Amino acid sequence: MTHSYRAAAAQGLADVGAALRHGHITLTLGWQEIATRYRRSKIGPFWLTINRGVLIAALSLVFGSLFGLDRETFIPYLAIGLILWGYISATLGEGCTAFIDAGETILQVRMPLATHIATVVYRNILILAHNLIIIPVVFLVFLRPVGPEALLALPGLVLLTLNLTWAVLILAIICARFRDVTEIIANILQVTFYLTPILWTVELLERRVDVALINLNPFYHWITIIRAPLMGEATQALNWLIPAGMAALGWLVAILFFGQYRNRIAYWL
Repeated sequence: MTHSYRAAAAQGLADVGAALRHGHITLTLGWQEIATRYRRSKIGPFWLTINRGVLIAALSLVFGSLFGLDRETFIPYLAIGLILWGYISATLGEGCTAFIDAGETILQVRMPLATHIATVVYRNILILAHNLIIIPVVFLVFLRPVGPEALLALPGLVLLTLNLTWAVLILAIICARFRDVTEIIANILQVTFYLTPILWTVELLERRVDVALINLNPFYHWITIIRAPLMGEATQALNWLIPAGMAALGWLVAILFFGQYRNRIAYWL
């Protein structure tokens, strides 16, 4: 690694480290944004849960009937998939404009730039926590048992969040410089939603295409390492290796990229 790359890595790590040391700022900003969004609402953030629940019920009715699937299996499968996809797509989508939305703060207040990335991720973790309430309700309705393997969903969620965070860090920098990328990412996420086993099951697709094509989709693995344990299904080593490898490589690239362009971000806003 050349001297310039070492310097970039050192700057990127220093900023991320400072953001972690001042984590209370992230917690305050993340909660404040949600509270502001639902100010004067009696139900507040639980509107997020209601909206997601209505969507799950509607899609369960349509696609369950269309594919002729067992409701006791498909509806929990769909519920977990939609909740996780909401977390993924919202985090990536909002992450694209993380620095743009915080432009005034960046230009006026001296704080680690990574704080704005952490705020986006934390805010969507809070939203995810509200939506996760739906899962035990669905499991209770269909009397679906949960075994000890469900605990594997926790490291799965950590891996997913680590991958989303480095992706958001890179996207926020690129979108601050090239504003059209935000719309490109939105379209990519919309298409990827239909290519990922959320509305349909892997078993349905395996009848028509090679399973290797499914494994090329990283979103499939991100969702599987959480959904499969909750559903009491076994995961493959590949489901864990791909997210783990992406997290290690992604953070290496993100730190270098962030350190290289960190000082230019304010000029792009």
